[in-house]
Amino acid sequence: MAKVKHSVATRKRKKKTMKAAKGFWGDRSKQFQQARRALLHALTYAYRDRRSKKRDFRRLWIARINAACRTTGVTYSSFINGLKKAKVGLDRKVLAELAVRDAKAFEKLVEIAKNARS
Repeated sequence: MAKVKHSVATRKRKKKTMKAAKGFWGDRSKQFQQARRALLHALTYAYRDRRSKKRDFRRLWIARINAACRTTGVTYSSFINGLKKAKVGLDRKVLAELAVRDAKAFEKLVEIAKNARS
């Protein structure tokens, strides 16, 4: 029986790894083993941070909404509660954009939330 050689598959696998590690610093982009280890870490961090990014943005939006609410004399929790009672279906991303870019519209939302709570 003939000896099986793996050179084609090995070269393909190495090329794939080295291409993915392109742009890494130093030997991490030049040597296969270093590149493989660096890529393993990079992909792990990418997977983890795709999830944490969602949490981070939600925290940012809440902080912005809270700051805008405080200037009008309302707490964040009472504002969100008022919006829910008034059946306003805006999410925190949109509310944060309004708080930053359009203060007049945000103040109207605060009034709607105040009236719904009463």
